[in-house]
Parts: sequence; C-alpha cells; structure tokens
Amino acid sequence: QVQLVESGGGLVQAGGSLRLSCAASGRTFSSQAMGWFRQAPGKERDFVAAISWNGGNTKYADSVKGRFTISRDNAKNTVYLQMNSLKSEDTAVYYCAARYSDGYTAPSTQSVEYVYWGQGTTVTVSS
Repeated sequence: QVQLVESGGGLVQAGGSLRLSCAASGRTFSSQAMGWFRQAPGKERDFVAAISWNGGNTKYADSVKGRFTISRDNAKNTVYLQMNSLKSEDTAVYYCAARYSDGYTAPSTQSVEYVYWGQGTTVTVSS
C-alpha cells in the first residue's frame, strides 16, 4: 500500500520558518517527480513547488519563489519543503504528491498529473 505522510506543520508567527517533510512508503519514488500543493480555507488546491527525480529541476509558484525551497532525499524516499519568511497568506493545508509512471516523470504544476497524495499537514501563520 502506497502512503505519503506529511509532517512538520504547525503554528508560526509571520516571518518565521517551517520545514515540511513527506515520507513515502510502499513504493520507491526515486525516478518520479514529486510536488507540494496547498489549500487555504474556502479556496481551491494550488500548486506550491515540484521537483524532478534527481532534484535537478524545480518549479515554484510565483507566490513562494525566493521564500520556499523544495528538496528530496531519495535514499530516505522523502521530499522536503523549507518555508522561510512565512506570511499569513501561506496559511493552508499542505499536501505532498507524487507522479508515477513506468519511466521518469517531470515536475508538473498540474495536480491532475499526480497519482499519489498525502493526507495533508496544516500550516498556520499568525500575523
């Protein structure tokens, strides 16, 4: 059974930092792109960041460029999202997602291209 489990969310003051982790189990994703999405209350799920299988290609939403960094450790089957200079508008449930195919997959900003999803971790930024 494939599982993606996010951790690291919490309450932080504006300007602070958090590091989210997403641990995958049940399948190796070392050849697959992975991403982070977020959903704020009353809003649709939005793309945040994505990373290629080897970390050589990353994509970011304009709203987080320069503040968030996505990375991965294939030996641990884990992807991370370092979030700095947090703002109140970053408050959301953050979801980890993984693409999957027989070959390598590229990072994508489109949620429909991700096959596996975690349950989410809540990030609350107080102003």
